[in-house]
Amino acid sequence: MSLLSWKLHGTGKTIGAGEVVSTDERLSWPRTIGVGVQHIAAMFGATFLVPIITGLPPTTTLFFSGIGTLLFLIITKNKVPSYLGSSFAFLAPIAAAKAGGGMSAALGGVVATGVILAVIGLIVRAAGIGWINWLLPPVVTGTIVMVIGLNLAGAAKNNFSKGPLVGIVTLAAIGLISAFSTGFMGRISIFLGLVVGYVVAYAMGDVDTKAISAAKMFATPSFTSPTFDSKAIVLFLPVVLVLIAENVGHVKAVSAMTGKNLDDQMGMALFADGVATTLAGAGGGSGTTTYAENIGVMAATRVYSTAAYWIAGVGAIILSLSPKFGAVLSSTPVGALGGVGVALFGMIGVLGARIWIEGKVNFGNSTNLIIAASALIIGISDMSWTSGNYAFGGIINATLVAVVGYQVLNSVAKSRGNA
Repeated sequence: MSLLSWKLHGTGKTIGAGEVVSTDERLSWPRTIGVGVQHIAAMFGATFLVPIITGLPPTTTLFFSGIGTLLFLIITKNKVPSYLGSSFAFLAPIAAAKAGGGMSAALGGVVATGVILAVIGLIVRAAGIGWINWLLPPVVTGTIVMVIGLNLAGAAKNNFSKGPLVGIVTLAAIGLISAFSTGFMGRISIFLGLVVGYVVAYAMGDVDTKAISAAKMFATPSFTSPTFDSKAIVLFLPVVLVLIAENVGHVKAVSAMTGKNLDDQMGMALFADGVATTLAGAGGGSGTTTYAENIGVMAATRVYSTAAYWIAGVGAIILSLSPKFGAVLSSTPVGALGGVGVALFGMIGVLGARIWIEGKVNFGNSTNLIIAASALIIGISDMSWTSGNYAFGGIINATLVAVVGYQVLNSVAKSRGNA
């Protein structure tokens, strides 16, 4: 079977009870396009939040997410259905690198993250996934994810304080939409809340429309070249660990839903996301990850066809060709970003707790308790230290405690018979 050919599932019009449309199948093209559009809608809110918050060009990020998705499908030979959208794990290091060396230095960090992830993907393909499970048990992964989210609490507070009324409206809208909707609307509640905050700010005259009026309707995205600063690159190392966990979790989830063993694709999935992230950073976009939002679409439609993801990737590239659309997003009021930050950064933190719960982490074990507790305080309070020209912030230090500290203490406990 060629890369761009899929078997028609039945008549292509219906899915029987208990059936799924597998990765190498498709429905009729009109129906496949419809599912692809749903995937665009599912990734849309989260993918745009990262560039809006960090100051990256939204249309450039969308362009590279579309390109990255197509590359992912090609590299995994259409065996792993996934959309590659903006990863929230990049929020904190981009902000820190941007403050120290400008956006180009932050993009250099994104590129470095992608290269490291791609190399790890090749190692996993050659050596298997066992060493990753050893290095990143749930207590470590959950702690790192929680730190990345809660370390941004100060940024959320600063934005919120610059437009508290709009921030309150945005946060309330997110909560109400989540409470009233249990379906697709609920999954994109943060983006919809942002829209509500944006509209309220516009009505109050707090939206600068000059850039929107001046922007062209159609043009190629703007591209920015990275610069490479080792001090900035260090800030991104924890992101690599999060991306590994996200990709592995995604492949396992798709395996469970499709009934196909995709363990042999773990390495290529990591490699593909690394290539996509490298390309995005090289051109001015945010780093990518496999999107859980789109797993929800697959579960709801029972369509796991990679054809739908080709539609989504191409559709994202087409949407990225409108600078006016990007200018609307870039004009998002700071207060609305504050409201989103309160919910979003907290949700990232809670996701870390979810990893603990699903991994059945035993906090009766003193090693688990001490590592998680220490790393959280270091990360959330942003305890930092410098060594020569290098500054190690809270996230880096918390990650070192979580990864290295866990292995050291766990080894000692085992040698003493206490593990």
